[in-house]
Amino acid sequence: MREPSPSDSVTERLAPDEQRRAVRQRYARIASESSSCCSGSDTTAEEDLTQQLGYSEDEEAAVADGANLGLGCGNPNGIASLQPGETVLDLGSGAGFDCFLAAHEVEETGHVIGVDMTPEMVEKARDNVTKNDANNVEFRLGEIEHLPVADGTVDVIISNCVVNLSPDKQQVFHEGYRALRAGGRLAISDVVLTAELPDDVHADPESVASCIAGASPIPDVKRMLSNAGFEAIRIESDEGSEEFIREWDAERDVSEYVVSATIEAVKPT
Repeated sequence: MREPSPSDSVTERLAPDEQRRAVRQRYARIASESSSCCSGSDTTAEEDLTQQLGYSEDEEAAVADGANLGLGCGNPNGIASLQPGETVLDLGSGAGFDCFLAAHEVEETGHVIGVDMTPEMVEKARDNVTKNDANNVEFRLGEIEHLPVADGTVDVIISNCVVNLSPDKQQVFHEGYRALRAGGRLAISDVVLTAELPDDVHADPESVASCIAGASPIPDVKRMLSNAGFEAIRIESDEGSEEFIREWDAERDVSEYVVSATIEAVKPT
């Protein structure tokens, strides 16, 4: 299929405030549920999904129950090359699964900060700190367009299928650039658009909140990263993600329109 271009138009999109409301409501609901949003009480299905996203059995076993909600589209820690002593920032940290994995990599001398705009998710993640005995992890309430972190204090930014949810992705990348130290790096998993979505999907709150309608084409993501100041930009799509993406919508096969991708970039020294 033809990759959509920035000039492609749609008939209607949700206003930014409506997008944020839809996202916050969906993830508040998920945080309040006792089981995974994607696989219910089927433990085998949860394990299969986690491995499809790129996590190993050891990684899955390393984090206590309750942190892995099956919400991602990849494994950002798998591309972050985290080192002991580094400070890591997770954009849209949810219940904390990726944060707790990062904490193992940066060890006790490192620090992990999770930021999420949903109070229910932040509360759940903070409860999980005790369950995981993760003294080097903290969670802050905030929007990824306005990060509650000081300038130049972070070594690595990770994120898992969250930037697409923002109505102002350019601002997200500007904020990430601000928070990173010189030489710091961005390593995220997200979905990218491979074909123009049907018009009705763009205005559907559920499609926006479930990582479909907010996806951008790869050229747009590269442009936004470059505009923010990033260099060494590298985006690679994962065609194998079709296996789990097609399950995201009961009415249509959304793998015809979006694909998971790894997105890497560096803040110049």
